[in-house]
Amino acid sequence: MKKIVLLFVLSLFSFIGCKNQSEKKTVQKELPKIAIAGIGIESSTFSPAQTGEAAFHAKIGDSIFGRYHFFDAETDIRKRAEWVPTLLGKSLPGGIVTREAYESMVEKTVRMLKEGMPYDGVWFDIHGAMSVVGMEDAEGDLITRIREVVGPDVLISTSMDLHGNVSETLAKQSDLITCYRMAPHEDALESKERSVRLLLERLENGKGKPAYKAWIPVPILLPGEKTSTRIEPGKSLYAKVPEVADQEGVIDAAIWIGYAWADEPRNHAVVMVTGDDKERVTQGAEKLANAFWEVRNEFEFVAPVGTLEESLALALKSEKKPFMISDMGDNPTAGGAGDVTWTLQQILNRPEFKSENDPSIIYASIPGPQLVEKALEVGVGGKISATAGAEVDDRFAPPLEITGTIESIKEGDRDAEVEVVVKVGSVHVIVTKKRKPYHHKSDFTNLGLNPMETDIIVVKIGYLVPELYDMRGDWIMALTPGGVDQDLERLGYKNIKRPMFPLDADMETPDLSARLIPASNE
Repeated sequence: MKKIVLLFVLSLFSFIGCKNQSEKKTVQKELPKIAIAGIGIESSTFSPAQTGEAAFHAKIGDSIFGRYHFFDAETDIRKRAEWVPTLLGKSLPGGIVTREAYESMVEKTVRMLKEGMPYDGVWFDIHGAMSVVGMEDAEGDLITRIREVVGPDVLISTSMDLHGNVSETLAKQSDLITCYRMAPHEDALESKERSVRLLLERLENGKGKPAYKAWIPVPILLPGEKTSTRIEPGKSLYAKVPEVADQEGVIDAAIWIGYAWADEPRNHAVVMVTGDDKERVTQGAEKLANAFWEVRNEFEFVAPVGTLEESLALALKSEKKPFMISDMGDNPTAGGAGDVTWTLQQILNRPEFKSENDPSIIYASIPGPQLVEKALEVGVGGKISATAGAEVDDRFAPPLEITGTIESIKEGDRDAEVEVVVKVGSVHVIVTKKRKPYHHKSDFTNLGLNPMETDIIVVKIGYLVPELYDMRGDWIMALTPGGVDQDLERLGYKNIKRPMFPLDADMETPDLSARLIPASNE
């Protein structure tokens, strides 16, 4: 009898164990299946440069997780879904993307998406200002081709830079959509995480696609250097976004400044609000759009501006170190070619920097693969004379002969590959094999330079990123020529929609009423 009872108890435990395992399997199956994809770059169509596939340093599969702290293995986000990372390519800003590079990355993305089908959602991480040869709306094309694979019912959450562009196609094919709320983009990862969490929430609560998406094109086109959220009116304008987004019945709200250095019909500001309460969604969008329009005349450069000559004159008089000068026209982080030699030519011709004992100056930077190759042969301490720059953009000045002493050589940088410091008089010229932005103190100290004890630092940039901003003794932005010229009038737009403020400063007040965009499956 005891044996029978024992067998019964064992059988019962076995049954319960099997049942628990079955329930665990059921729970696992109930996790939403979400793909990850995206291609991101800011592309100037006013630069002669073109961007190839190698510039995107595309990550495939699980390597994508390493880009985002919120995808670490033990995070709740990682555990709340079955994630299928496909291809994620992110490039430094640059010239228009070649059609071959774009098609190659899209083909890989589509193939990987097909292999992992079906999906409940897609996290679409882009910049929003990618231009591709022969296209007017690259991101609209990309999301449409993703839709063709995953289907119209799958929930897509799109994460963007506030300097991206939101065409009507992108608005329709995106179910959830958001962008940064700060410029400089100190909230970039926070914004991306928000877009992921909103996607998870809509899948987990079963609400799915928002009932309403309000899209308002705002005919304003301004450079980022005039729309920083550090100062007014951008600071107060973006402070209104959470007031709308945090309402009951609203999922999210966003303002896109747009990208000023591409000549396409989609290049302009946009407001979007998504949610399930029609009145709050539409009124919130109209509130933000009208607030933007009302302050359009108040946007000014985030720092003093002047010609290069005026900027150098101020720097030479200043006792504050380092005096930062933004060489704005060829800013590689806005889409400039990065190899315009005009500014460096002016500096090296100045009598104030001819002697080693003259005011110290760092110039960051100029690509010069031929000089770099020669420097590797000569070595540190050797004399060098070689040309650099203007291989891509020679419209404003020719390649520049640089003659001086090699002070340091550093190999292995992700972007530059090789960096060489050449001392010419009192100027430390940073020459790179490939273009590189200089945003961190370590970018200089790793080359043996001491930026905090340098009189003047000239950087190819627009507004200073946080670390440079904190380093500055003083700062001015120089109105220099290049593919991201701050004088928009000089660019010669042909394809943007007109009228457009400030190009058409006296234009009539536009229609800023909310346009409800249908869902992707309608």
